[in-house]
Parts: sequence; C-alpha cells; structure tokens
Amino acid sequence: MDDAERAAAAVLPPEVRDFIAGGSGRERALAANREAFDRVFVTPRVLRDVSGCGTEAVLLGRPVRMPVAIAPVAYHRMVHPDGELATARAAKAAGVPFTVATLSSVPVEEVTAAGGSVWFQLYWLRERGRSLELARRAEDAGCEALMLTVDVPWMGRRLRDVRNRFALPAGVRAAHLDTGAASVAHRPGGGSAVAAHTARAFSPALTWSCVEELRAATRLPLVLKGVLAPEDAVRAAESGVDAVVVSNHGGRQLDGALPGLDALPAVVEAVGGACEVMVDGGVRGGTDVLTALALGASGVLVGRPPMWGLAAGGEDGVRRVLDLLACELGDALGLAGCAGTAGARRLRTVRLPQAGP
Repeated sequence: MDDAERAAAAVLPPEVRDFIAGGSGRERALAANREAFDRVFVTPRVLRDVSGCGTEAVLLGRPVRMPVAIAPVAYHRMVHPDGELATARAAKAAGVPFTVATLSSVPVEEVTAAGGSVWFQLYWLRERGRSLELARRAEDAGCEALMLTVDVPWMGRRLRDVRNRFALPAGVRAAHLDTGAASVAHRPGGGSAVAAHTARAFSPALTWSCVEELRAATRLPLVLKGVLAPEDAVRAAESGVDAVVVSNHGGRQLDGALPGLDALPAVVEAVGGACEVMVDGGVRGGTDVLTALALGASGVLVGRPPMWGLAAGGEDGVRRVLDLLACELGDALGLAGCAGTAGARRLRTVRLPQAGP
C-alpha cells in the first residue's frame, strides 16, 4: 500500500499531504506505530487445511468481509471532489464499515444514503447539547455505531501544519460544524487554522460522566477511540461501552505516546472479553492485520491508506487499496496455517527488542 501513498504524493499539494501524513512534535509516536508492527513476528502453523481460507469476521455484532474498518479522517474533499461519498462507496463494495468523522466534509445523511455499514465518530464539543444532537443525527441517519474520540482535549502540536500555516482549501468545510467553516478556511498570521478551529470547538472537559451521558442517550453500539491504559479500558467496559480502539491517534496527539499495538495485549487481558478491542495506527498491509488479530484484537482501523487511494484515484483508488488489503490478509492467513480469522487469534507471537540508535 506504500505505492498508493507515492501515487497520492504526485497529485496532492504538499501542505495537504503533510496534513494527512504528519504527526505531532518530533513525530516519535508516528514512527513508533510502524516500528511496533515491524518488531512483532508470528509463528505459523503447518499441516493445516487452508484450501477454504476466508477473511470474514464480525465487528460490533455484524458480519464483515474482513476485520477492518475505515478510520475517521477529516475532510476527504481536501484530496478528491467526491470526498467521503467515494470512500463510503468503496467501503461498501469491500464489505467493511466506513466511519464518518465529526469533521467530515460531507453530511452524514448523504454518506448513509450511499449504503453500506456506516459508523459515526464524535468529538465532544464545548456546546454539550450539540454533541448529543450530533449523536441523535447520526442515529437518525442510519449509522450503525457511535465512536467517541477520547484523546483530543485539543489538537496536538503538528509542526508540519504550523510551519505550513495550514488551512482548508477553498470549497472544503466542516459539514457538521457550519459555524466554524469560515474560521477553518482562514489562514492565521501563524500556526494551523484547523488547530485553532478545533481548540474553539472541542471540549477539554470530556470525562467519564460524558461517556455515561452518551451511553444513556443512544441505542447504538458505543466505541471509545484513543484508549491506551488498561485501567481506562476496564472503566469503559464498566460504563457500558461496547468496544474500545487502542490508539495513539496515529501519532498525532501526545508525541511519545505508546503505540496502539504495544498497548494492545495488556488491554485485551484487562477487559477479559467484557468489550470488543480494536487497534489502529501503522496498519499498512494484510500481515499487519494478522499480527493485530494474533495479539488479541477483534479488528483494525485503517486511516491514511484509503486517503492515499482516494487522492490518487477517487473511489476506484480506495477500492484498490481495500482489495489489496483483503488479498494480502487472505495470503497471510493461509501461509500462517489459518483457515479463517478466528485461527489467527491462536497464533503465537514473538516481539523482538527495539533496535538501538
């Protein structure tokens, strides 16, 4: 899937590519996400019948063609005019869920009208009533799950965006936060316009009481994204949360935060099956999905690669990325001696020590 990133780099303005690719601070957490996968090896089993090997799984109680969901990523229309509609259609064709972001450039109602399995990602806003209104709006639109992002009291210092004085391209807006559209497009004297906008919109007072309020306000499965500490995962399950996504936000929040893959085993052990556990950050191929399953995840979220596919080829580009991921996962499962995704969770793993400087 690195080919998709190279193809996207050839057509995207450098500041847009930086907005998607970049992380916070010195980008240690960003690099560590990929390095975490590179350190984990699985022990294949042999003499297993894999002639009927399949990638099917279940996420949040619903069947999927592979244990993958498209992660929430803001402003798809930055990279292609069809935006989230193209990505959602490609996800539908691939048989995987697509997550509409609060900062989507297309309204959720238009995305769900395209069909397929759609989840909605929610940021807790300073205007609490608007947060609950967005949750109800997503439910009314036909979304199948709510995903509350819990690791963004404000946006991390993403130095590429600061240096680029990043602002949204003309014609791109936050479809669910209309009042902020002009401010996101305004290029300030210094820094990132997107960071300034989210600082005004997002609440730094998100607490467990907000989670419980949201849990009581919706019938949909509730997912918390951005959990790394086992204690927080246990508290989430006790609060009635259906799943957690073990994540350091793609290396875009606290620089130096533990990679999701490294945090995953302890979270899985701590919750003991009381809620589903997914992981994101650094997934770049089918072997990575196999690795996450072997470490106890029910599935993975993938964010940047579909955006690269969208930039390079619109809906067809996203389809190619997801088709490649499914092909690689099927190949990895079979070569590991697994007739299906359930078998991957019984594989042994070995984690090599981190290389020195």
